[in-house]
Amino acid sequence: MIKKTAFITGIFLIIAWLAGFVWFAWRINSYRPDTATHTEAIIALTGGRHRIAEAIHLLDQGMADKLFISGVSKDVSLANIARRQKLKIRPQLDISLGREARDTIGNATETTRWLKENRIRSIRLVTSNYHVERSIVEFRAQNPNLLIIPHPVYSERVSKKWWTTWRTFSLIFTEYNKFIYVYLRTKLVS
Repeated sequence: MIKKTAFITGIFLIIAWLAGFVWFAWRINSYRPDTATHTEAIIALTGGRHRIAEAIHLLDQGMADKLFISGVSKDVSLANIARRQKLKIRPQLDISLGREARDTIGNATETTRWLKENRIRSIRLVTSNYHVERSIVEFRAQNPNLLIIPHPVYSERVSKKWWTTWRTFSLIFTEYNKFIYVYLRTKLVS
């Protein structure tokens, strides 16, 4: 009886994981970015292609009053970023660099301090499409009352047909498992 229950439970968990994986892969490729809502700040997480350029473009368009870039290396300046990414950054733009974060938890922690210092209650979170769900969970765990508008950045290196390339499949597979871990960790702690 115990073996049968364990077998059924195992099958159920595998089916739930597979269904969740398919949902996750669909979800990260079907965001409809909110291009109308103004937030108090834009938060850009380093680590993916085009994230910073997209965040600066949004700030330049007036989608927020401030930009915080989390996870910048200690030896990198805003001028370095502009030069490397071939960006024209107007000097009157309010851009701050966070230099402590090394991972998504660190991004949430570093950003939380900055949000409190600046009394910010609404953000547009700019990160790669596959990273949005996990980032939101991390940010909400530390800022339950924060309004978060996700702003996914799509890379030409990450195929929307994730099942056709090993590189994209493994990226989404890894990110989905990280998402599950973070989701369970934050729900069990709270």
